[in-house]
Amino acid sequence: MKPFELTAPRSQSKKSWKLAALLMAALVSIVAPRAGAQSDGVARGQILDIEGKPWAALGLQVVSDQGAKLDAKTDKDGKFLFRNLRYGVWTLYVQLPAPNKPYEAQFHVSGSAEAEVNLNFKDIAAKQGAEYQEAAKKAEESKSKLEGLKAHFTAGNALLEQEKAAKAELQKAAPDQRDAAKQKLADLSDQAVKEFQAAQQSAGEKDSNLHLIWAKLGEAYDTANRNEEATQAYQQAIAAKPDVPGYYNNLGNVLARAGKIEEAKTAYTKSAELDPPNAATAWRNFGISLYNANRLGDAVAPLQKSAELDPKNAQTWYLLGASLVYKMTVKKVGDKQVPEFAPGTIEAYQKAIELDPNGQWGQQAKQGLEQLQLMAPGIDIRVNVKKKKT
Repeated sequence: MKPFELTAPRSQSKKSWKLAALLMAALVSIVAPRAGAQSDGVARGQILDIEGKPWAALGLQVVSDQGAKLDAKTDKDGKFLFRNLRYGVWTLYVQLPAPNKPYEAQFHVSGSAEAEVNLNFKDIAAKQGAEYQEAAKKAEESKSKLEGLKAHFTAGNALLEQEKAAKAELQKAAPDQRDAAKQKLADLSDQAVKEFQAAQQSAGEKDSNLHLIWAKLGEAYDTANRNEEATQAYQQAIAAKPDVPGYYNNLGNVLARAGKIEEAKTAYTKSAELDPPNAATAWRNFGISLYNANRLGDAVAPLQKSAELDPKNAQTWYLLGASLVYKMTVKKVGDKQVPEFAPGTIEAYQKAIELDPNGQWGQQAKQGLEQLQLMAPGIDIRVNVKKKKT
């Protein structure tokens, strides 16, 4: 049996083919992908400030109606250019100086012509009245203050470096030159303080960088041994930003130098807590500050703690040995006064020599041991120390 076939009458055959063709064309138009949106649009323009002058280095952002974003800045002539923009409606956001909100301007991108967006804030301010002019004025003042802050802060830093160099010169100065060196240090300290105070006035009370200025003020006072003023400045830096270990460390240095041992200990302890990897440095600095202030007995405990945390630092061991000498006692043996050294004195010197045999701390430790032997002939200083040839 032949398969059943359905055939159209001959008179309808041509019409059927035409209908099929139309249906096929319609089908193709449905399933064929649409062409992508054009992305070769261009927008350009110029922005003038409230004085009608080109506004350079001004932050800009354009956002399309579909959420696409592009950023740019105006050039020295206040001009800008955006390329490869999708066709459609875009919004230009002009990042005005704080506290102003971004200024918005809409434009349309199409293939017929480049979009041109020109903004003259002198005209805009005039149109928006006195309120906007006042806001713009404040923005300019804010910008001016920021520039002033940067200038004074930079000048203060330069003077601070000169001050530190002057302090180093003072430490090496001959007796007949010390008065002049002291005066130079004091003058540079005053100049640095003046610049940082000017930066502080430009910053205002709520500036996020205020803690940096207080810290620099502290350094300017600290370098010239102006302890009370340095203490107050570092405390202000801590109040403004209480999570900076270095501020507590610097405060501890000043307090220790001023003889305020318990307060200094509190500051160093906080520095160590905030920065555990460098806790040994905090305790060593505590010991150094006390050592330099001739408080050798008080220096022992922080130096011991530093040595426990970082047993490979030769400076710590030398200073510990030198500080333990201060704890030496004397007992009477027969008709003689015999010195008794605090436990760990000789071992601390020997450890410094072991870690730094040819360096500054090792050499000073050798001299320390030789002095101990002169004080108490017969003590054993042979560990890690070579005997001198006779």
